[in-house]
Amino acid sequence: MPRRLAGPPAGPHGEDFSFVSPLVKYLLFFFNLLFWMISMVMVAVGIYARLMKHAEAAMACLAVDPAILLIVVGVLMFLITFCGCIGSLRENICLLQTFSICLTIVFLLQLAAGVLGFVFSDKARGKVSEIINNAVVHYRDDLDLQNLIDYGQKEFSCCGGISYKDWSQNMYFNCTADNPSRERCSVPYSCCLRAADQAVINTMCGQGMQSMNYLEAGEFIYTNGCIDKLVNWIHSNLFLLGGIALGLAIPQLVGILLSQILVNQIKDQVKLQAYNQQHRADPWY
Repeated sequence: MPRRLAGPPAGPHGEDFSFVSPLVKYLLFFFNLLFWMISMVMVAVGIYARLMKHAEAAMACLAVDPAILLIVVGVLMFLITFCGCIGSLRENICLLQTFSICLTIVFLLQLAAGVLGFVFSDKARGKVSEIINNAVVHYRDDLDLQNLIDYGQKEFSCCGGISYKDWSQNMYFNCTADNPSRERCSVPYSCCLRAADQAVINTMCGQGMQSMNYLEAGEFIYTNGCIDKLVNWIHSNLFLLGGIALGLAIPQLVGILLSQILVNQIKDQVKLQAYNQQHRADPWY
């Protein structure tokens, strides 16, 4: 009779061996944890800002409300990074694949938006004009929106969408004779020219400016619209915008890469565990 061997053949790896790299696993976990915490802060700030507003004002300008945008982006980021956090910590392939797919979709949507905005620049300009005009209409309805418009007009040295007369679209600044508002034919103070040594802001400096022609008004306020100023700023800062886009894209690509590496490592580990179980069940397998 043939003699039995002393023991079963050794497997390709020891019992304590693992394909899953702790470096990849915990790097992905802390990467997602950071953005998970940021998303919770964004949602909290957005909800707080939303609750501080009057209900009627909130309903009037949902389309341009920065608080709503902050909440939506925060919730989406929270859900995606939640999948990444738990998936990496628990080595769950389903959650990691969900994280990777969602991040890929977000990246492709951003890429598509950038390409479409460049190709259809005229339509993009029209959409920006629509958003700015809607913001002008609701200027007094939302304090956050008001501060955002004032900051933009001061930063870009502009007034209104196309020109300073666009402020007639707002019910408070409307220049018709039957408007009872004290701000009739005025523009916000952020449209006013400011001296370098001006210490106190005159919030009534835009009084009656819409009733003046361009040359007369130009001595006191910015008469050019913000749309042209914004377009010129974009053309002058393409490298800066490209750097910002790259800065947003790199974390997404890193997250996709790490998640796929970890998924492949987990799959290899599952195969190894299946092999070891089979090996223990049948020593001559």
